Amino acid sequence: MAITSDHIRDKLTKELAAVHVDVEDTSPNRCAASYKVLVVSSQFEGKPLLQRHRMVNTCLAEELKEIHAFEQKTLTPEQWDKQKSQ
Repeated sequence: MAITSDHIRDKLTKELAAVHVDVEDTSPNRCAASYKVLVVSSQFEGKPLLQRHRMVNTCLAEELKEIHAFEQKTLTPEQWDKQKSQ
């Protein structure tokens, strides 16, 4: 399976009902081995950070087998709005 930024974005958007997803390939040569993501979803409401990250990890379980480094930030829509206004 070829992992791309678009594939990760589409899967997170669909499975977590994300309203905003940023995916950045942070591999030195853009070889799809390292990613940084920002996921904004109302499904994160009332959940602690660890549970949010587990939700993302579960969603991308197959992809994470081939990714060497994965950094994630998970926000609710309210948190995202506050962050954008700062």
